Parts: sequence; structure tokens; C-alpha cells
Amino acid sequence: MRTLFEINPDLDRPALARRFADCGRVQVRDVLTAEAAVELAGLLRSHTAWSMAIHSTVDGTAQPKSFPNQELRNPSGIEAVNRAAASAEALSARGEYAFRYAHYPIVDALNGKWDPDGPYEILLEHLNAPAFLDLARDVSGIGELVRADAQATLFAPNHYLGLHSDSHVAQGWRVAYVLNLAPSDWSPDWGGYLLFLDEHGDVVEGFRPRFNALNMFLVPQDHLVSYVTPFAPASRFAITGWLSDR
Repeated sequence: MRTLFEINPDLDRPALARRFADCGRVQVRDVLTAEAAVELAGLLRSHTAWSMAIHSTVDGTAQPKSFPNQELRNPSGIEAVNRAAASAEALSARGEYAFRYAHYPIVDALNGKWDPDGPYEILLEHLNAPAFLDLARDVSGIGELVRADAQATLFAPNHYLGLHSDSHVAQGWRVAYVLNLAPSDWSPDWGGYLLFLDEHGDVVEGFRPRFNALNMFLVPQDHLVSYVTPFAPASRFAITGWLSDR
């Protein structure tokens, strides 16, 4: 690999910090150098063993489940995923929380030694190195941020993330982030927007999937990822996670 992760040195951090202070969220365009963004996007598109994350009803209780990549390669695994996806849709139809998207759980992969010294372990090291954490502290104004977790995500057609608020404050979560690596020509008609809602359920702001753009926002804060349409010809790739103070 050439340059997997390198912050763009030309970011206007004071301006980004003012935007974040005004509304608790910001999109940082061109956050990585061009070379690093292309390299990281290549990792997601071509070198990732995707699992499927679905929040559905299991044994009468709504809960999340990850279907490992190897299960997606056999008929019984595909059947289980399809059942879970249908259950998730039923939850969403009742206005309850649900989701469906592909992911690669980077922290679980590190702990489970799935690919020792592989590119995702190196990426997680970069996300916890001073360069990225200092950017997050500068933009958010939260000097106590000390740790980033991460997962790779892929929202393909029919994938979505229901309305929620990330209310894990007791775990030290302070700021959520989404490092977008979607195709640069992503059309609004394809969905996949990160949307923020007020207490009345009205959308107050939305961020289009972009290439090389970092979304940061305070948690808890009501948000969702809108449904990716069946006719979308591309997928929404990203590295997502939370920045914590412990």
C-alpha cells in the first residue's frame, strides 16, 4: 500500500470548528489527501470480506445480528439473511428501529486476529493516532477525545439504517463519524443520505454521500441513513464509528 491514511493539510479547521459549534455537526470535504482517499476506497471495494448486519426479531426480541461472510456463501446462510431482512422490514413497517447493511467489524477483526497486520489493523491504528484524533478535537472542541472505534460499511440497494440517536453516553461516546468513500457521482435519487431530524420528525439537515468527506456529529442526536433505492447502480462505502473520551 502506498498511502492508506493521510489528513489533508489544507483543511480550514477554525471554520469547521465554528460550523460544528453552531449546530453540532459538520461535513469535512476532501478530508484525506487524494492519494490516501483513492487507496482507502480501493480497500473497501476490492479487498473486504463483507458480513451482513441486520437488526430484526430473533426469538421474539428485536436485536442486531451480524452474519459472517462465510455464511453468505452457502444457501442456508443466504436463506437466514433473507429471513432476517424480511423481519427487519416488518419492524420498520411498524415504525420500530431496524437496519440492514453490509459491514466489516474492524475492532472485532482485530480482537479475533482475523487478518494480523492487515490493512484494516493499520487503518485502526491511524484512526487512533494523533493526526486523526487531533483533527477530531480541533473540529469538535472536545479535547477529551482519546479513542476511535471503527467498522467498514457498505449500503447497497435495499439497505438502510433506521432512526436512532446513538445514546451510549455511558460508554464514553461523544462524537459519531462517517468517513464517506461513495462514488463521486452519487445521485440524490439513489438515497443513502445521512439525515438529521428534529423532535417533530422533520429533516433539519442532510449530507449527501460523497467521496472523501468526513461527517462528524455530536451524540445523542436523532439521525438515520435513508433507504438506498433498488435501482441505485452503485454502493455507499464508508468507515464509521464513534470517538470516545475513555
